[in-house]
Amino acid sequence: MTVSNTSLSPEEVLNLFKESEALLEGHFRLTSGRHSRQYMQCAKVLQYPHHAARLGEALAESFRDQGIDLVIGPAMGGILVAHEVGKALGTMAIFTERENGEMKLRRGFELQPGMKVLVVEDVITTGGSVREVIEVVKSYGAEPVGVGVLVNRSGGKADFGVPLASLLEIEIESFDPESCPLCAQGIPAIKPGSRAVPTGK
Repeated sequence: MTVSNTSLSPEEVLNLFKESEALLEGHFRLTSGRHSRQYMQCAKVLQYPHHAARLGEALAESFRDQGIDLVIGPAMGGILVAHEVGKALGTMAIFTERENGEMKLRRGFELQPGMKVLVVEDVITTGGSVREVIEVVKSYGAEPVGVGVLVNRSGGKADFGVPLASLLEIEIESFDPESCPLCAQGIPAIKPGSRAVPTGK
């Protein structure tokens, strides 16, 4: 279930990533544990506040009429996205964090029962982190009404049971470590993300 209604075309979004050197080339170990020749490092485009604002506004358009009360995203990738989408929608924006491996709210953040909550993330491959955030939202009695991501790398496989909007859908070939051709060539794999242990983002 996808929704699409943004002022930025996929081509414009991809250009922003390329201009910001956010689309990396090499040999990478993804958060999911798989290996790839390319990696989308969204932090590189979000470091420019004017780009972050444009992306946040474009993503917010898909949910502007949904009565969103709050926007939430997982640390680290979802923090700036939540902030910019929340700003565009005129709502609060908070984030979840891992504590002893478990996704939860910290820093005094709270959700109220009945709140309509939009979950956002920078990039999804398997959607694992987003699903964890959705469970946190539900545990407070709040209602997850949609998921918004800058880049959808799931190949249409990510299903969260709520409308999903993305600014860019891109397929980046990935490999099991055991069958990775780059490993076979002896090229070291780099872990470019922020998390040390793969958990299936």
